[in-house]
Amino acid sequence: MTISALIIDDEQLAREELKYLLDSLGDVDVVAQGTNGIEAVGLIEEHHPDVVFLDVQMPGLDGFAVIQRLLDRNKPKAGMSAGKEPEPMPQIVFATAYDQYAVRAFDVNAVDYLLKPFDRTRVQQAVERVKGRMAGNGGDGPASVLPESQIDALLRLLNRPNGVSRAAQTNKLIVQAQSRLLLVDQADICYAAIEEGVIRVATQNFEGHSKCRTLEELLDLLDPAVFWRAHRGFVVNINHIREVVPWFKSSYQLRMNDKRQTEIPVSRAQTKRLRELFNL
Repeated sequence: MTISALIIDDEQLAREELKYLLDSLGDVDVVAQGTNGIEAVGLIEEHHPDVVFLDVQMPGLDGFAVIQRLLDRNKPKAGMSAGKEPEPMPQIVFATAYDQYAVRAFDVNAVDYLLKPFDRTRVQQAVERVKGRMAGNGGDGPASVLPESQIDALLRLLNRPNGVSRAAQTNKLIVQAQSRLLLVDQADICYAAIEEGVIRVATQNFEGHSKCRTLEELLDLLDPAVFWRAHRGFVVNINHIREVVPWFKSSYQLRMNDKRQTEIPVSRAQTKRLRELFNL
């Protein structure tokens, strides 16, 4: 049985590697490839694939957000018939660079996964697992819509495994710089900024981006005693503030000690917190 597949990954080398391995199996037809979550939703609706090999971490709309979009499309809308059949949900095989606690979370929630770099044997196992699920569905194609509660449970496990915040488990953060995934000590991070859904992370030596979806999600990974959300669009490491610059109407800016000496605004709501931090 030949199954149709999409590959969605923002890294070209990862897409090429996975397509090569899938082609070598001989029973997987890769009908299209995408580079981000927005493309993923459109390609799924266009091709109705049996399986989507979906990167977990992508700038903007990540793998989980893609699934949420697919779930949302099946929710009843005003003026629509309540008896309308939901569109079928493709099988999802996540691609991830997460460590083993996250891998266990995927297993617990019965969602298959592949760890990067990809292994041919593991790719083949994932394909066989997809075929098994399809056969269990009566052989009529992709499985029915994945329960929203399952996705919610998976997100909770990823964000707070065993009820403990991820910030309490590690003092390192993954930052992508071009094609490299770097493990960065939290203490080396000067600030993070979000713009058009992409989170930029700056250290004293380089800049990259986080694959977190929001600053709230990023803050959950960081030490709250050190990192402070000075503005809606910025999180700063208070140990990397070089200068507090008085601004107009009793406001302030922070000059950081990164290479660019970036100036970050302090929102009016956070001015009181700034004064408390530095006894202004």
